[in-house]
This record gives sequence, structure tokens and C-alpha cells, in this order.
Amino acid sequence: MPSSQKKLLEHLNKEVYCKLGVSPVHGIGVFAIRPIPKGVYALKSYLNVKEVDISKKLIKDLPKGVREQIDMFCYYDKKTVSIPTIGLNSFDLAVYLNHSKTPNLRFKKAGVLISLKEIAEGEELFIDYDISFGEKHFF
Repeated sequence: MPSSQKKLLEHLNKEVYCKLGVSPVHGIGVFAIRPIPKGVYALKSYLNVKEVDISKKLIKDLPKGVREQIDMFCYYDKKTVSIPTIGLNSFDLAVYLNHSKTPNLRFKKAGVLISLKEIAEGEELFIDYDISFGEKHFF
């Protein structure tokens, strides 16, 4: 078997735990497709996702729908927005994680989300936005 096939099959067998689905909490969410043990990097991705900080002034003339996607899925502060260098047609499942004050995932380091407890198949995955992004969120 070619090494590329072996590597892909190993990834599918040992590292794929999640899917997108309709969330009862808000819009789209991330759900376990099989049990996730405690301490697992449940959303491991091989996308090389880096972000570029762009002034909000530079995106004001983008099409409305594109600006709405940026508002929904990109981190921003008062002056800039961090947009993935891979654009908005490819994504990391983590951008669909909903907020909870009782999360089952937490960032161990930038981009690495570790399960805080065993997560059952079908259970929605959550992070605490306040802890993850260092500011208060009100919903």
C-alpha cells in the first residue's frame, strides 16, 4: 500500500471524530461522530491555517455576503479582522464551535483543542468563548 494511502487511512481511523450539524443552541455546530476520550485533540486538521490581520477599512467595500461571513467566522477587534490566508472557501471545523459556560473542549495552545471529558457520540462540542478569546461574550 502506498504511504500516502496508509497515512490517510491512519488519520481517518485515529483522528477524525467530528461532523457539522444543525445545533439546537445556535445555527451550525460541531458534533461527535464517535466517542471522544478525554484529553484528545478532537479537531486535528492538516490545513496550514495562518491568519492575516486586515484593517476593517480595507474590507468595507467587499460584497455584503462576504463581509457577513467575515463577521461570523473571523476574529476581530476594533480596528482589524484576522482572515485565514486560505480564504473562506476552505475551513477548519473549529470555526463552527458554539459557546458554553460548561465547555467540553479547551485550547491547550493556539489551534489545539483538547477534550476536557469523554464526549459521547452525537454530543455537540463547545468552547467557552470568554476563556478562549479573553473577553466577555453576551448572547
